[in-house]
Amino acid sequence: MIITETPLRVSFAGGGSDMRSFYRRFGGAVLSTTIDKYVYVTVNKKFDDWIRLSYSRTEEVKSVDQVEHPLVRAALRELSIPGGVEITSIADIPSKGTGLGSSSSFTTGLLLALHAYQSSYISPGDLAEQSCRIEIDLCGEPIGKQDQYAAAFGGLNFIRFEPDDSVIVEPILCSGDKLLQLESSLVTFYTGQTRQASTILAEQTALTEKSEATQSLLQRMVKLAWQLRTELNNGNINALGEVMHEGWCLKRSIHPAVSNSEIDSLYEKARLAGAIGGKLLGAGGGGFLTFFAPPERHGEIEEALGLRRIDLALARSGSRVLLYHKQVTRSTARASS
Repeated sequence: MIITETPLRVSFAGGGSDMRSFYRRFGGAVLSTTIDKYVYVTVNKKFDDWIRLSYSRTEEVKSVDQVEHPLVRAALRELSIPGGVEITSIADIPSKGTGLGSSSSFTTGLLLALHAYQSSYISPGDLAEQSCRIEIDLCGEPIGKQDQYAAAFGGLNFIRFEPDDSVIVEPILCSGDKLLQLESSLVTFYTGQTRQASTILAEQTALTEKSEATQSLLQRMVKLAWQLRTELNNGNINALGEVMHEGWCLKRSIHPAVSNSEIDSLYEKARLAGAIGGKLLGAGGGGFLTFFAPPERHGEIEEALGLRRIDLALARSGSRVLLYHKQVTRSTARASS
């Protein structure tokens, strides 16, 4: 039995610059943190040679080719696991359309569990890159690379995406007190709306390839990520709110589906109630709204929005194996004696 725990993430600046259509031409950069909300994946040897999956639905099939879940099917093929396994997943947060990177966290946790099932070690960098291969190359998802690297490494990081496809993960050097200040200044709400991020991202990719205006907006967002890196490394936590607000204004200009009149109204209400800045997490269109505000103003913001508040804390670790229990058969025991 293998159990993995993989964190979700909140991105503060630079989102969208992790798409190949952009970073291969200009280079990208994102500043993000993992949070204490997780995706759990279990892998266990099955009594027979079939494959059983349990997620939002249940599958039981004879072969990998019959698996309907595209990420699981691709992962099993990638690691040459023909069958005889049972895979389950559960999450602390709804798995679709919430903007917290849950799909990539699932893929990363699944791959880590399957490597452990095969008694093989994989580094965080290789795990992130393999997760990108599964989602982007094999499953054709029109997404970027930030979520996989955030999930694999964990913590508060500045992540660079180079034109040659290399990725550099640089931890932000905040003291414990500063991290607590950052954590206590964030307040997050669930909008109750979900969206299909892939549609927005596919259209954004097309705009990035053709539109100089979109390219210019994304370059400004990358500069904000670099600016925030400098400010946080210098201990200026309050700069986060201002950067988030400027980033939100830029992001709304990239694609019309990033926001809507209801979300715009919620954002303005939060600002009037004391939020310095905020953003809609993920590609846009729904999911979670997070704001940077003095802790003493959080109650006013909650009252003004009337939305469900979600308590979040920063998570320091990335995807990890919580349980590794490998059965030893009598023949294996005899062979090793």
